[in-house]
Amino acid sequence: MKDKQKLLNLLGLARRAGKLVTGEEMVLSAIRAKKANLVFFAEDGGASSKKKFTDKTTSYEVTFTTDLTRQELADATGLARTVIAVADRGFAKKMREYLEL
Repeated sequence: MKDKQKLLNLLGLARRAGKLVTGEEMVLSAIRAKKANLVFFAEDGGASSKKKFTDKTTSYEVTFTTDLTRQELADATGLARTVIAVADRGFAKKMREYLEL
């Protein structure tokens, strides 16, 4: 199984475990509260939103990635979202390994 598929499976597992934060405002709040360990932003998301999250994750030193599309995020989590934050250190660590960050 390829690492991307493992990552998507792990995202689904994190969703079922209640360890994901979804939606722009909720993710921004999680970043500010230092509860976000990894932020996924869809590579086909809007440029202004991408800049907002890039700046925020950089200033709060949160790992940020745009490796997945909206469709991949939706298929993995069952939610049509452009931005998703992982609020669990263990899940985030394993996902970073699959992302090779």
